[in-house]
Amino acid sequence: MLVIGGLAFLMFCVFGSYVVHGGKFGTIMGALPFEVWSIGGAAVGTFLMSNSMHDVKHTLHGFGKIMKGASYKKQDYVDLLCLLYYFVRLASTKGAMALEAHIEKPADSVAFQKFPAILKNHHATSMVCDYLRMVGMNADDPNQIEDLMTRELKKTLAEELHPSHALQSIADALPALGIVAAVLGVIKTMGSINEPPAVLGGMIGGALVGTFMGVLMAYGMVGPCATRLKGVVEEESKYYDVIRAVLVAHLHGNAPQVSVETGRKMAPNQHMPSFGELEAAVQNLQIA
Repeated sequence: MLVIGGLAFLMFCVFGSYVVHGGKFGTIMGALPFEVWSIGGAAVGTFLMSNSMHDVKHTLHGFGKIMKGASYKKQDYVDLLCLLYYFVRLASTKGAMALEAHIEKPADSVAFQKFPAILKNHHATSMVCDYLRMVGMNADDPNQIEDLMTRELKKTLAEELHPSHALQSIADALPALGIVAAVLGVIKTMGSINEPPAVLGGMIGGALVGTFMGVLMAYGMVGPCATRLKGVVEEESKYYDVIRAVLVAHLHGNAPQVSVETGRKMAPNQHMPSFGELEAAVQNLQIA
């Protein structure tokens, strides 16, 4: 809703000031469909040429994140920390082999069933299971595991940020594409140089709409969407940093309570549960 509200306020300020200043919509509305067709079509074409089909689908999926924001809220972090607490406590008291029933078939695990939202998150589930499985295979060097997890998270973040970079590339190209549309309008005007000044003035005004739309779409629409998507992706990446922090702290020999407290500090500040909230959730954790 904030994105839609910001866009509406942008349009109100830009076109409202134009009308109040005495501007008339006739020239803009007459040229607008053709200029948007030219600029928007060229932008879509350059986007398709510079991306694979997977990246195109990924970028389209990113518009949902732009509108809805980050998927993870405070309760999601509490649930994740509770699940990780259960696993590290189980590993500490009964050994890493006690985790096998949970990590080999997560769908049948009573621990994962307690948190269905995490179970539906295939990336988070596979990440938890894969690294706990590695610990069961005696790959328990905390520095090695931390380095491996950090590199995986860095790779995943780079892939998730590609739609944002793709949108930013379009935003950077739109002013130039607006100039292309404007030049075409000028060429059309020069071909009608024998027309009266009033007609030529309208044609030149219509040509300038191309430059106006290119700049407006670049800095007022596509650019902010790219920035918004980048912020959402970076915020969501903190969810997986929590997993890394808890598992590495556990491998360093910390108590389960200390391990999850280390992970809690990795949550975004606006969604980070307090020490008391997490402690109460952990104490009330009931898993058969």
